[in-house]
Amino acid sequence: MKTEESSTSGFSVLELSVVVLLLALLAMALMPAGRGNKAKATRINCVNNLKEIGLSFRTWALDNQDNYPMRVSITNHGAMELASTGLLFSVFQVMSNELSTPKVLRCPTDTKRKCANGFTTAFGNSNLSYFVGIDSTDTNPQMFLAGDRNITNGVTPNRGLLDLSSDQPAGWTEDFHDRQGNVGLADGSVQQFSRSKLQEALKYTGSTNNRILLP
Repeated sequence: MKTEESSTSGFSVLELSVVVLLLALLAMALMPAGRGNKAKATRINCVNNLKEIGLSFRTWALDNQDNYPMRVSITNHGAMELASTGLLFSVFQVMSNELSTPKVLRCPTDTKRKCANGFTTAFGNSNLSYFVGIDSTDTNPQMFLAGDRNITNGVTPNRGLLDLSSDQPAGWTEDFHDRQGNVGLADGSVQQFSRSKLQEALKYTGSTNNRILLP
């Protein structure tokens, strides 16, 4: 009587190769992102923040004769007088319904600022990572509406106001974004500028003197 041969199961070379490949892919997926990838991801988040801020400005303006809060008096529910004294947070405060959350007002790479929990009494300039173009209008679509606060012209701001003109070339400090920055324009777009591209963009804003309010 013949006995049935017992079969042994095992990995073939092909199956073993597939398993090794899958393990390698899994290990790569679980590895922490490199510095370059992290920088790119945070920059994308910053761009998305500025896009949302720009949309909030335009939405608010639709109900206010196409004017932004820094060009509307307090008596008409704007923030013009407060903004002129350096209280930048008031501009965002009057747009609280449009912004929905103060988290979008902080750049992920801005370690010196922290997110606010709301737009009430605990909300202030220390919760902001972005400047606002104090004279920005939708009639000049290339004007700077908002952007990273590490912008500079080498002069100390007066009450938070900084004049960007050809006399004082603009640039970026090293605080974040590797001496670069993001700027939201009045047309709703967000641009990533190096120092040279920033200076070039200022030529096309439609104004010889661009005043920005820093937090």
